[in-house]
Amino acid sequence: QVQLIESGGGLVQAGDSLRLTCAASGRTFGINAIGWFRQAPGKEREFAAGITWNGGSTYYGDSVKGRFFISRDNAKNTLFLQMNNLKPEDTAVYFCAAHRRSYFASRPDDFDYWGQGTQVTVSS
Repeated sequence: QVQLIESGGGLVQAGDSLRLTCAASGRTFGINAIGWFRQAPGKEREFAAGITWNGGSTYYGDSVKGRFFISRDNAKNTLFLQMNNLKPEDTAVYFCAAHRRSYFASRPDDFDYWGQGTQVTVSS
């Protein structure tokens, strides 16, 4: 089993930056990629960003491209999401998720492990 614990959410103003952290532990051997999803009230869960477990490749959803940046600390099994120029529409619960599939995945159903989520609220 893999445990994912997110932190770093909060209330910020439009234009501010925020960094989310996800700590991974447990049986991480075999994980192929890890990433972030977000879900706003009344909306479907949306892929935000992903990174391969070795950190070699990154992927972004269209709505965050150019503003959000994903990275990880391999030695500490920690994932980061740097969010810049935040907008009110970025308000959502942000989830860390990981999968073992051999291909790039961006659908929630393709991810095997999930954290509990952290709330990000951006005021205008």
